[in-house]
Amino acid sequence: MLKPLYLASQSPRRLELLRQIGLAPAVLRLRNDSGRLDVDETPLPEEPALDYVLRLARLKAEAGERARHRRALADWPIVAADTTVTLDGRILGKPADAEAAAAMLRGYSGRSHSVLTGVAVVFQGHMAVALSESTVTFRALSEEEITAYVASREPFDKAGGYGIQGRAAMFIEHLSGSYSGVMGLPLFETAQLLREVGFPVL
Repeated sequence: MLKPLYLASQSPRRLELLRQIGLAPAVLRLRNDSGRLDVDETPLPEEPALDYVLRLARLKAEAGERARHRRALADWPIVAADTTVTLDGRILGKPADAEAAAAMLRGYSGRSHSVLTGVAVVFQGHMAVALSESTVTFRALSEEEITAYVASREPFDKAGGYGIQGRAAMFIEHLSGSYSGVMGLPLFETAQLLREVGFPVL
């Protein structure tokens, strides 16, 4: 029987990753009574990217626990995560438009950038947090390739403007770190955290 838990995210990629390791995730929506998102994802002034993703992962896990209590849901573990891409020390979120997506891809072309994912798990009063850091190197991209990739619409719902599990895989020359972490949920760290709070995957 698959083990149930909550994912404090609507990301289909994170749901898919949790199912990959034999779990049965249910989406836990992080919205308060007014319908607003419970977590403000704005970076703090001068906040390092590493601190940013860990802070947001914790906040999302805490918001998920509040939502679970408020809705009187079953006491299952809650997994929350936040992913960001950094280039030259700048945090790159989801591109607002085609121009922003193209600018991100030009920035990656022929260079390496970092992908940081913070993960937090809360269960029965215990919280555990971990960080996954990966370095991704893109080959040089032509303007035609950038235009075609942006036209595919793939960049627009993804931190940093690309998906490693999609068409952008053909741009990636080298990856050092966690493939699943770049997708949005590092499975090694997530399984370790679940074990730490008393919910081993196996």
